[in-house]
Amino acid sequence: MADEQDLEEEWEDEDDEAEKRPFNYVYFRRMLGYVRPYLKTVCAAGALMLLTASVSLAEPLVMRFALDTGVVGRNWAALRTAIIALLAFRITTWVANSLQIRLMNYTGQSTLYDLRRDLFNHIQTLSFSFYDGRPAGKIMSRITNDVNAMGELVNSGMISVITQIFTLVGIIGLMFSLHWKMTLLAFGIVPFWAVVIASARPRMEAAWLRTRKTMASINGHLNETLQGLQVIQAFSRQRVNSAKFDRINTRQFNAYMRAVRIELFYWPLTDVLAAGGMFLMIIYGASEYMRGHLTLGMIMAFLSYLDRFWRPLSTLSRMYSQVMSAMASAERVFEFLDTKPLVVDRPNAIALPRIEGRVEFRNVHFAYKQGEEVLHGVSFTAEPGQTIAIVGPTGAGKSTIINLVARFYDPTAGAVLIDGHDLRDVKLQSLRSQLGIVLQDTFIFSGTVKENIRYGRLDALMEEIEAAAKAANAHDFIVRSGGYETDTQERGSALSTGQRQLLAFARAILADPRILILDEATSSIDTETEKLIQEALKRLLKGRTSFVIAHRLSTIRSADKIIVIDDGRVVEEGTHEQLLGLRGVYWKLHNTQVKLQEQALGEIAATLEPAPGV
Repeated sequence: MADEQDLEEEWEDEDDEAEKRPFNYVYFRRMLGYVRPYLKTVCAAGALMLLTASVSLAEPLVMRFALDTGVVGRNWAALRTAIIALLAFRITTWVANSLQIRLMNYTGQSTLYDLRRDLFNHIQTLSFSFYDGRPAGKIMSRITNDVNAMGELVNSGMISVITQIFTLVGIIGLMFSLHWKMTLLAFGIVPFWAVVIASARPRMEAAWLRTRKTMASINGHLNETLQGLQVIQAFSRQRVNSAKFDRINTRQFNAYMRAVRIELFYWPLTDVLAAGGMFLMIIYGASEYMRGHLTLGMIMAFLSYLDRFWRPLSTLSRMYSQVMSAMASAERVFEFLDTKPLVVDRPNAIALPRIEGRVEFRNVHFAYKQGEEVLHGVSFTAEPGQTIAIVGPTGAGKSTIINLVARFYDPTAGAVLIDGHDLRDVKLQSLRSQLGIVLQDTFIFSGTVKENIRYGRLDALMEEIEAAAKAANAHDFIVRSGGYETDTQERGSALSTGQRQLLAFARAILADPRILILDEATSSIDTETEKLIQEALKRLLKGRTSFVIAHRLSTIRSADKIIVIDDGRVVEEGTHEQLLGLRGVYWKLHNTQVKLQEQALGEIAATLEPAPGV
């Protein structure tokens, strides 16, 4: 089994399309495992396919009987029987094909449903370290494109291969039984056909792979444009952005037309070869007919089988590429499914009882990547009900500390304890159900305002939802915006940045956490709203332990303890006044911010002063 550290790989820009892999029986058996619940349906569909193939093989023989016995022999009863048989064959084929398509669609979609469900459920269990450096688009590609490629092979692909092989063997057998000399003569074209296919396949695959990659580039640029449209318009970059899109679009157009040109050269060439073989058979058959060695029905039946002979060959040659691509997709999908989360419940993990709120870091070391340590022996204690502010320069390790409190990661050395329990010894659900987290980049789900607030407590009553919104000072803007049933739209695009953060506050308050984590949670809120929130938090945080990360030091003056982090180490610890008295790192940060604020206020005042002589 793979783990997340084993999957540190480079993600190429154009890695959306799976490359080919050798046939892997282990992956193939695992793919078949998803078909097993629908085995009866697959067998029924396979039987229907074989039925239609058998009927198709029988039709030329009936046509031979109709011509030789009915037409040439002037036997109207035989001709009538042949016509009825052919009509019955067509009706049987139509009914069988309809049922087979319905069964395979059901099986195919059911298999894809199960595979996507398992993959989706699994990626939600993976630790944060799995997603570090992995673009979301690549993960989505595995859930959509790769699963589809696997589904096509496991369902229609396998049965199609079996049916085509059955048809090919049947055609060859019937051709030899009709006239072995004509069969050997007809197969003289096969080597030339194989050479053309062997030459054409890699060129066509490369051409179409290029079109898929250029289309992926178009989709990527379109997505980037939609996400950054505000910035594009703000800097008037529409013309430049359109020129870039035109270049990508031109590459896609050229790649597609090249693929079409290659196909228009090779596939007609194979048709010409097949037609050449047919022409030779007509000449040979006509000469044999004139000598009285062959009947008209025999010639027509043989030519019909020869025409059908090329279809399964062409299908099987194309199936090779599908199988190899499906193997690559299977490798990518099962790589995800085999990845084990690093942060898991131990076999003897206990349920964390109701948290009192004492948090202790004991000589904690941590590294996101091996050999690149972020925290170096961090130790501190937060007593129940205390508000702990964590400050320091960008990249010092502040967010890493709260990630360890929430156990999104485990320490590489040392321990994080809550109420004396090592977090590695307690069940994740029992820990996180007692935490509330409000991040700087607030995520709002599509849905209503009410659904977003009660996300952490689905059984919350409407009165409780409104109370939480009022406590977070979000109630007024919610009412003005249309009420609690207002649709927030994707990622909360219907709301301002400040409004999204207020909803996140309400969501955390409603969950009634024992430990509250605020990571730059007030950075995008105006000063007046922030003041109201600070007042509300003083009441709401009473009896709860809270961790606050803030770059604006003015927002954490009243914290019970301020921990200063620099280069992954605790360099200072104390209250606001105590740290200023040390005249150390905190004092320098504070003075720098005060000077910047005074400078900003001076610049604003200067713009408001009347010009001389006014």
